[in-house]
Amino acid sequence: MNEILTFSLVALLLVISPGPNAVLIIKTVSAKGKTAAFFNILGLTVATFFHGALSILGLSALLLQSAELFLAVKVIGAVYLLFIGLKAIFQTFRKSSNISAENHTDEKLLDKTNRPMHTFFIEGFLTQILNPKVSMFYLAAFPQFVSFEQPSSVNAFLLVAIHAAIIFLWFSGLTKTISKIKFTTKMPSLGKWIQRISGIVMVYFAGLLLSHKA
Repeated sequence: MNEILTFSLVALLLVISPGPNAVLIIKTVSAKGKTAAFFNILGLTVATFFHGALSILGLSALLLQSAELFLAVKVIGAVYLLFIGLKAIFQTFRKSSNISAENHTDEKLLDKTNRPMHTFFIEGFLTQILNPKVSMFYLAAFPQFVSFEQPSSVNAFLLVAIHAAIIFLWFSGLTKTISKIKFTTKMPSLGKWIQRISGIVMVYFAGLLLSHKA
């Protein structure tokens, strides 16, 4: 029980610390609404289970054992963060008139986007799965909490489920909080700037990821 509580605290600190996940949610809520953001969250949650499963199966250890593979994952992850960051920035300039018109309407209209919702799920999934730091968390910290006095796989997946639940609950709360503030419905220009700044931060995280060493 102590191991579970300690792991929950460590996982919570990891989740609430600033990073691409939080920036992604803020960007999506401000630009597309809370429904799209919830699909982002589902993607983050499912990707967490993938990270946990890879760690339990011992496959994620290949990231640190192979410098080439780790570099490949870093580059792919950085390019992806750069892509969604630049896209968020350019969208604020390209469709500013449409966004302004929509932001003066009912909040429900904010959730109406021409993008299929599964694309937001994929966006969240890729943001989480392509982050080697999450793999390193499961390599360095995760094994310390797995009890070998009981079926290790059951205990390990329980910890992964706790981590995934924390992610879902934390970012769901963040989504609801941001949507209630209604930046984009009452202050359209501020909503655009939030999306723009979020994109810039994503670009920053892309550079940070490339400079990170195993």
